[in-house]
Amino acid sequence: MISHLLVANRGEIACRIFRTCRALGIRTLAVHSDADANALHARVADAAVRLPGDTPAETYLRGDLIVKAALAAGADAVHPGYGFLSENAGFARAVLDAGLVWVGPPPEAIEAMASKTRAKRLMGIAPLDEVTEADLPVLVKAAAGGGGRGMRIVRRLADLESERAAARAEAAHAFGDGEVFTEPYLEDGRHIEVQVLADTHGTVWALGTRDCSLQRRHQKVVEEAPAPGLSAALEEELRELAVRAARAVDYTGAGTVEFLVAGGRAHFLEMNTRLQVEHPVTEAVFGVDLVAEQLRVAEGHALPAAPPRARGHAIEARLYAEDPARDWAPQTGTLHRLAVPDGVRLDTGYTDGDTIGVHYDPMLAKVVAHAPTRAEAVRRLAGALERAEVHGPVTNRDLLVRSLRHEEFTTGRMDTGFYGRHLAGLTAPEPDPYAPLAAALADAHGRSRFGGWRNVPSQPQVKRYLMAGEEHEVRYRHTRAGLAADTGEVRVVQVDARRVVLETDGVRRPYTVTRYGDRVHVNGTALTALPRFPDPAAQRAPGSLLAPMPGTVVRLADGLAEGAAVRAGEPLLWLEAMKMEHKISAPVTGTLTALHATPGQQVEPGALLAVVREDQGHGEPREQPQPTRTRETA
Repeated sequence: MISHLLVANRGEIACRIFRTCRALGIRTLAVHSDADANALHARVADAAVRLPGDTPAETYLRGDLIVKAALAAGADAVHPGYGFLSENAGFARAVLDAGLVWVGPPPEAIEAMASKTRAKRLMGIAPLDEVTEADLPVLVKAAAGGGGRGMRIVRRLADLESERAAARAEAAHAFGDGEVFTEPYLEDGRHIEVQVLADTHGTVWALGTRDCSLQRRHQKVVEEAPAPGLSAALEEELRELAVRAARAVDYTGAGTVEFLVAGGRAHFLEMNTRLQVEHPVTEAVFGVDLVAEQLRVAEGHALPAAPPRARGHAIEARLYAEDPARDWAPQTGTLHRLAVPDGVRLDTGYTDGDTIGVHYDPMLAKVVAHAPTRAEAVRRLAGALERAEVHGPVTNRDLLVRSLRHEEFTTGRMDTGFYGRHLAGLTAPEPDPYAPLAAALADAHGRSRFGGWRNVPSQPQVKRYLMAGEEHEVRYRHTRAGLAADTGEVRVVQVDARRVVLETDGVRRPYTVTRYGDRVHVNGTALTALPRFPDPAAQRAPGSLLAPMPGTVVRLADGLAEGAAVRAGEPLLWLEAMKMEHKISAPVTGTLTALHATPGQQVEPGALLAVVREDQGHGEPREQPQPTRTRETA
């Protein structure tokens, strides 16, 4: 029996495993980097061991340190979670060699499926060794790892070798393995997967299907179970192929077999020899605790001959600290508040006041809704996300709500090209026009001790806010009756420092106002209070390239140096932040007059990376920047 479990991971998945351990009476041990010293997973475990350093390479990827920590603290088992070392056969062997229980599949099974090229050959599929024009488009893909790293879509034969080189470099940096392969890229297919669970007695369960088609950067955003709209014959084929893959490598524990479905046919992608991020939707539909089942399998218990029966529908949305409108740029800072309404499941590694750092994935939480039907589950999840309090850096919350309510999703017709087709519309600003007024009134109430009204009529008070990229100027007055909007179309019904009620056209609407420094959250709208007088030092020279996020300069374009001629849109350098690479391109056609970035350099948001002086009258025309618009809100 397992009595003391170390989770070789961090964040949300560590907290989720600890939750099951507490229910089973198993003591828990966390490991943490220096950056995670005060992280939730380190705080909720029964004990925690420090891994010196901040980066994954120094900490969560150091299997030797993790095994040492388990032995020193008296743990008798190790659960790898997902990511990091979860699919590392060498780590699994090290755990077993140390006399510890490994809560995962045998190292041989991990090894067989760890390389996507070996896995495909095991399933009788050969990658494209020679690519011709007729094969396009193709996907260059890292043989190891996952999470969208080391993947490139190639639509022109001339780009193939350069994209292969870029994929090799990214894969080597992320996984320590630069092997890549090429396969056909199926446009707008559906990403469907099957959850498997196997014991050491020969039983293999196929726990239904999941649809994970809504993706950005080849990473999943929304997942659901069961996958909608599949024929009974195709569902049966997917389950049979998944069981076949598991039996082919004598698999035990939880795993996932992934497919791309296009034209009514299933195309094998890979097998993930670990628990998946999206496992909660399967848990909800089948009424099982997959982590508990993993632990029981690791203890040698047999599964029942048949899995439980599926009931209802479940959908999960991944809440990320990122800006979808800015190429999914990850965000950092303080997460002041994270709360969702009752009736949905929240899996997270954060609590109010925690810091979102630069070293790890920007996922804040997973929100899961379960209901008797798909339509009810979609409505419940969208409503919960819309009402959630997410105060801090920019997130993808609004995108998730709009995605769940998009006709293509509600009718089950989505595919992996969903965001490629709809991102612009899904990220178009739709702020509440009265949010700045509510913010200004709440602020005025909180600052005024004596009411502020005068017998003599005075000029209205003015405040400015930045909302959805636009300045909004708010005017209001102090009167005998209290604060009032400087217009007749809005009536102020109630004001205090945290709640404002406004009436327009006979309809009253309440606004909850929360302020953190100059950042203000009004219901689901985020605003930035602007100073009365702009800071001249904040101005930058035209053509300045600023770091859009904190990160590390991974590499520069070949031969890039001051004085080089560059063209608009040409990649100049790459930043790595939160497990993703971000391309920084020339804003105009011209000359690189300054280069401040060097490989390996850590940069903060707004850091000056380079300056490109535009060549007037030559090259591609520059899109003229639009002046900042200012709106008045009474």
